Amino acid sequence: MARAKRYTVSDGKLVLVLQEEEKGWFTVTSPLDPAVITQARSIREAFSMARDAMAALAESRRDLNRWNRTPKKRMRRSA
Repeated sequence: MARAKRYTVSDGKLVLVLQEEEKGWFTVTSPLDPAVITQARSIREAFSMARDAMAALAESRRDLNRWNRTPKKRMRRSA
């Protein structure tokens, strides 16, 4: 079995790693943020999908951070 081809591409702002998959698809990851994983059919689409994934991750991380900062109610101990 042949090893899948991998390409590292950049648009000057974002670095992506594209790995060839079946039927013309690429799995897209970012070495700068390992949580970014998406798929695309072209390099242009890869950058678009990666930016969308990064925006969704940033929003999710903000929500999680907000949730973690919410003060917890103290429970009273009964005697």
